[in-house]
Amino acid sequence: MNEIDRLQTATAPLAPAQIRYIKLGAGGAFARACFEAGELGLAFASIPHAPCADGDWEAVRQILLSEGKTPGAAASHLRELRDFYQLGPDTLWITFAEGKLWWAFAAPGVSWRAELEAQLPRRRRLIGGWRCTDMAGACLAMRTLSTRLTKVAAYRATICKVEDEDYLLRKINAEPDPLIAAALSAQAELEAIAQRLIRKLHEKDFEVLVDLIFAASGWRRISVLGETEKDIDLMVEQIATGEKAFVQVKSAASPAVLADYIERYRAYGDVQRFVLACHSPSSALARQADDQPADIALWFADTLARKAVRAGLFDWLIERVR
Repeated sequence: MNEIDRLQTATAPLAPAQIRYIKLGAGGAFARACFEAGELGLAFASIPHAPCADGDWEAVRQILLSEGKTPGAAASHLRELRDFYQLGPDTLWITFAEGKLWWAFAAPGVSWRAELEAQLPRRRRLIGGWRCTDMAGACLAMRTLSTRLTKVAAYRATICKVEDEDYLLRKINAEPDPLIAAALSAQAELEAIAQRLIRKLHEKDFEVLVDLIFAASGWRRISVLGETEKDIDLMVEQIATGEKAFVQVKSAASPAVLADYIERYRAYGDVQRFVLACHSPSSALARQADDQPADIALWFADTLARKAVRAGLFDWLIERVR
């Protein structure tokens, strides 16, 4: 299957013969016009179209030199023009604009559009148009891409090769990086072990763990209410916003226990959030995890384990259970 067929089906992973980055005008000034026209565009307005179309590259080089270009600069501009005219329909073209990565394949043949001389007069028609989503339909936002790819947008000239082609193709094909996949698998295993460790904690150590998780998340403990009040174990405050939360820590709990503590929480007027941390909820309570108002949070073993690992508390768990 060639790249044109792959593009039409939009299902098979892309495997282009060549990859090029192209800047669509200074700072991408004419990117939107090219996107809407479904075209690839290039300037060099002072270079005639005819010798380029005829493949008379020596003539083009002489024109560049006559314009005062150094031999090195002339060679660089000549390479860009040759790429634009000669690279086939199996070449993947990319550009960055509007905060996204865009990609396309161009049909053979270059036309000269005199009316666009002040923009990008050399044009190639695209096969399927410009796209800014991967093969799974997800937006290719620049903020989600590695600098080792996006740094090519700072290239001063117009057309160049892409340094990390494998990474680019993985992103467009929506394929996971094998190293990232291995890391995520290891993280999932670590969190599964953390769940087992949390369930082995003594009740007091479990309360300390929850307190440490809040502290690592930017919340500070205001008081330990359990020592002086019977309603809630902890009251914490978000340092940045001043939001307050009541926290109840229970090894096991049922829907009736949750309803009781929510009623107590609602009786307070200056607290904005309630959290029940429970590593072993009843099956009935577990089913309610995603069916709570926005100000009520249920932290069961999976959530607690994920937060503990990300807060760097795995070693702490080992020491407490050892």
